[in-house]
Amino acid sequence: MSAVSAERSGQAAAPARRDPWRGYPVELDLRGRPAVVVGAGPTGLRRARGLLAAGARVTVVAPALDPGFAGLPVTVRLRRYRAGDLAGAWLAHAATGDVAVNASVAAEARRRGIWCVRADDAGASAARLPAVARHGEVTVAVTAGGDQRRSQRLGAAIAAALADGSLAARPAWPPAPAAGQAGAAAGAAAGWVALIGGGPGDPGLITVLGRRLLAEADVVVADRLGPRALLAELGPDVEVIDAGKSPGAHALTQDQINELLIARARAGLRVARLKGGDPFTFGRGAEEALACRRAGIPVRVVPGVTSATAVPAWAGIPVTHRGLASDFAVASAHLDPAGPGAGVDWGALAAGPATLVLLMATAHLGRVAAELIARGRAAATPVAVISHGTLPAQRVLVSTLGSVAGAAARERIGPPAVVVIGEVVRLREELAGARPAGRRGAA
Repeated sequence: MSAVSAERSGQAAAPARRDPWRGYPVELDLRGRPAVVVGAGPTGLRRARGLLAAGARVTVVAPALDPGFAGLPVTVRLRRYRAGDLAGAWLAHAATGDVAVNASVAAEARRRGIWCVRADDAGASAARLPAVARHGEVTVAVTAGGDQRRSQRLGAAIAAALADGSLAARPAWPPAPAAGQAGAAAGAAAGWVALIGGGPGDPGLITVLGRRLLAEADVVVADRLGPRALLAELGPDVEVIDAGKSPGAHALTQDQINELLIARARAGLRVARLKGGDPFTFGRGAEEALACRRAGIPVRVVPGVTSATAVPAWAGIPVTHRGLASDFAVASAHLDPAGPGAGVDWGALAAGPATLVLLMATAHLGRVAAELIARGRAAATPVAVISHGTLPAQRVLVSTLGSVAGAAARERIGPPAVVVIGEVVRLREELAGARPAGRRGAA
């Protein structure tokens, strides 16, 4: 049925549909070149700022200026637009609130062979502004067949992905050597090490900065307890080295790890040392940072979410709670408390903090519990052992200090695990359902 017959029959004619606009993407070098913005309201201000950021020499034509123009290095013609205002321009923006004026600007641009962007009707001009996502030296322009809202949503999503590192923006590596420089020397100047705290295990708990540096790395040296799911997202050209440590089994010694970080950085590579939890909380991060500093290697420490507080929280256990626990302590219990070199004041921990969080404690859990009880902590004190915290395999055992070692053995609860001792454990039954949405470990 034609549009005419539809109108005669009383039916509404379908609106004419524009063909999708398929432009030719190009990036203009506007440094030192003239551009004209007609209109000086909020839209004209945004366009002028964008042109200035690109290095253009900007002239603004408008009878009045938005206050935001104050201090901007633009030439102002404080009057209405006149034919001839685009003479000599490389690019024009028609950004007034008057459709007729915008149409006149676009018409002059066509006569002069100048690209013109209309703010009121992009389809009526030969150039359009894409949605733009920027990250450092990377600029991504997004178009979606003339659908501005869609392109803006896509641009925002890309910008977020670039910022959090889920979309890698690494330049080609190694860089091309500068004139007169050997390739090795040019690359060596750019090598660095980032000690990244990956959080307790769930890949969503790494920081935005940590994820970005991971995406920019040429080499990733990964711990066993880091968020290893993120390794699958790395590019095929990234070297991944497993430096995982488990009780009694080390893929690399600490000295070997230090030497590896230094050697790769000296070769001009960007090295991400992906560690579990926080690198400066029982993570030997300070040892690695000192080794790099003493070798003259640029090193950056990226704090992470420590498992000492995050794992209990994920399992529904706060380490402090008003009226119940106003302090807590964190200790490493990887050594027998009765053995030489244990280095932990168990007497102070037994009598001191309301909440005690133990890391690496499962191997000596029975001896640790006995030591605390012998030094005054009640055998009936609630205890939780959280294995594989924040991961799909998470398990939580709730017991008492006097019974926890036997219960953990029966349930075969092993490392990695966080042990929480104190009255706060009683809150788990009510709070466990408040764990973050998404990946949830089994209780």
